[in-house]
Amino acid sequence: MRWLEAVDEYRGIGGSGGGIQSILAMRQQIIEKSNLLQQVKTPTPTEQPTGTGPAEGFTGALKSALDSVKETQAKSEAITDAYQRGEVTDVAKVMLARQEASVAFEATLQTRNKLLSAYQDIMRMGV
Repeated sequence: MRWLEAVDEYRGIGGSGGGIQSILAMRQQIIEKSNLLQQVKTPTPTEQPTGTGPAEGFTGALKSALDSVKETQAKSEAITDAYQRGEVTDVAKVMLARQEASVAFEATLQTRNKLLSAYQDIMRMGV
């Protein structure tokens, strides 16, 4: 929806000074959001890893990835249910959410298959 509003504002520039002001305001918003994202991504020097070793880091990363897939699937299900009830009218949004959940699940399944294969290879190794 915001993209369409931005396009409409762009089309409305025509020669008015208000259009340039709106572009500058949008630029400032983008810069502010970029700065916020940089702050979120950059850990502070005082932060210490919570895990006690590589296994903790791997377990935490795997749990985080699975939680993310679960959230994506729940979001997809909620949007689909809302569409069926008539609350959401944007079919593209529903299909995009369903496809996103499908891709996330497929990536999880492929990761599981690779991990299982690696585990089996390790178990077949002679000591």
